[in-house]
Amino acid sequence: MAKEKMTPSIDPAACYMLDITDVMGISTAFSRAADHKPCTIGNGQSGMCCKNCYMGPCRITKVGQVGICGATLETIAARNLARAIAAGAAAHSDHGRDLAFTLDAVAKGEAQGYEVRDVAKLLAVAAKHGIPTKDRDVLEITQDVATKAISEFGQQRGELSYLSTAPEKRQKIWRELKVAPRGIDREVVEILHRTHMGDDQDASHIMLAAVRTALSDGWGGSMWATDISDILFGTPSPVVGQVNLGVLKDDEVNIIVHGHEPTLSEMIVTAVQDPKLIEYAQSKGAKGINLAGICCTANEIMMRQGIPSAGNFLHQELALLTGAVEAMVVDVQCIMQSLTAVASNFHTEIITTSPKVKITGATHIEFDEHHAMDIARDIVRRAIDNYANRGETHIPEISERVAPGFSHEYIGYMQGGYYRSSFRPLNDAIVTGRIRGVAADVGCNNPAVTQDSVHMDVISELLKNDVLVVSTGCGAIAAGKYGYLRGEAGLDKVGPGLREICETIGIPPVLHLGSCVDNTRILTVLSQMATEGGLGDDISDIPAVGLAPEWMSEKALAIATYAVASGAYVIMGVRSPVEFSDTVTDIIGKEWEEKFGGKLEFVAEPAEIVRRTLEHIDKKRAALKLPPYDPTRHGASGDVPLQYYFELPLEQQMAEIYG
Repeated sequence: MAKEKMTPSIDPAACYMLDITDVMGISTAFSRAADHKPCTIGNGQSGMCCKNCYMGPCRITKVGQVGICGATLETIAARNLARAIAAGAAAHSDHGRDLAFTLDAVAKGEAQGYEVRDVAKLLAVAAKHGIPTKDRDVLEITQDVATKAISEFGQQRGELSYLSTAPEKRQKIWRELKVAPRGIDREVVEILHRTHMGDDQDASHIMLAAVRTALSDGWGGSMWATDISDILFGTPSPVVGQVNLGVLKDDEVNIIVHGHEPTLSEMIVTAVQDPKLIEYAQSKGAKGINLAGICCTANEIMMRQGIPSAGNFLHQELALLTGAVEAMVVDVQCIMQSLTAVASNFHTEIITTSPKVKITGATHIEFDEHHAMDIARDIVRRAIDNYANRGETHIPEISERVAPGFSHEYIGYMQGGYYRSSFRPLNDAIVTGRIRGVAADVGCNNPAVTQDSVHMDVISELLKNDVLVVSTGCGAIAAGKYGYLRGEAGLDKVGPGLREICETIGIPPVLHLGSCVDNTRILTVLSQMATEGGLGDDISDIPAVGLAPEWMSEKALAIATYAVASGAYVIMGVRSPVEFSDTVTDIIGKEWEEKFGGKLEFVAEPAEIVRRTLEHIDKKRAALKLPPYDPTRHGASGDVPLQYYFELPLEQQMAEIYG
């Protein structure tokens, strides 16, 4: 029986472009995924292959079989997962390192076009790390913050400073289990050493080291990246933007920035608004210059500047297929090598900018923060000059309005005001049951599943059940494409309690918290909720779940691991990389839950993801002795129907009404 063909995407803009690829015969990630045949000897996707030395590679194909060195399946699976976590932690932390170098250059007056845009955030970050601020010049404080950030990458002993911002109970757990990170780079190096042939061979021990490496990212490199980005480019607050391929303009020069680092893209944002460059574009026959983003670079500039997003990870090739993109400017991470092959069918120029990334067939213009604005202007001019080479275009007229930019600072502000920032209203809404719990939908797209489908199946069901959703990365862009990032959007599909909260505060049912690096904002929100009181005294007490339904990258594994180590229950979709090792599956599930209060599970079916999420939230509510979730307590407007009270005993009526 022939295998049923999978629908590639639920996004009508993507489907429109894929019809064009069929006509033109151009290969994309969607078609390659459909044609891909997995390894038939063993199963590398499920952690059964070892190639950490050159006696093999060894493929474990039956129970009891071991590698040439004697390595068992659980050792091989643990080593493979640990190495993936280390690679993901390295990628996100290296992002933080580059931002720290930029901040250092700003402090020294050597970074063209950059400045400290958020002094309040600078002072707050300095305070977190014990850096004095009273009666000191802003640039002196900036220098000390940059120096502290840079030092933590090479630190060899002690603990990372951000650990002190976690709940005290959580800090104690990390120290007792000896997983408190000593330095960011040290933990990545140690994992590579431990998983070298002939080293660590106990799966549980290997995975504890992986936890420490992931924590060095979540409470180290990535947290530095988020905070320094806010200092340099401004702490996000809600702005109005647009998302999907319809943001491209048929009569303007279109430039797309793609990747993850905001340092160059923020300069391009400034450059495209330069009156001289706009006039130059008009002299070439264009009405103006249109900038859009793809992937997490899109999130970075959308949540701060309102720059539109052309889509998430699987849209990068589709954007080129419109024939309307003069230049795609890329930096690091999630950039497909196929871009140059797709671009060769059109006039689009692919421009790599990072010293870490070159793509055969692309133009390389290396970014240097000391000459950032000059480089940005040169790139914009190249794109303008390319406008005359444009041929026929196919831009789908599909886009959606969004309101991104909910930093953890703004979430506190919106609940209590500038001088009384607080998480008390959110905690109280959970305590009273108006909000059943919180879910974080994060992570990638993966062509192994229908694009955006699992994200949206899960999000829509959770919202119906009064679960507040926060989102980052490509998951956030997915939510935006289907209207869930608009304040008035989808409230008829939201549970009555959550609807009341959204209408009262004026927020969308899904809160966009930023790029995938900004999952650290979620750690901060959860820590502040625990500190606020009423929901226990640790992250593991909160009725909350982390979800990565369409994950595909090693970074997602690092994020999941530091979330689990912080006390969260995390569910990932698609498939498990350790599926064929019951031992490692139990380690990241049962053993980690016993040690950290959080666990990691892989679940492919959206309905089962939702079921387990709600089950966990209700379990945590019960442990806190909160009233069971009851959607009938709220009317259509979110008010509690009077009939509800009349059906209760008099004593309970008084308690419910008057507290």
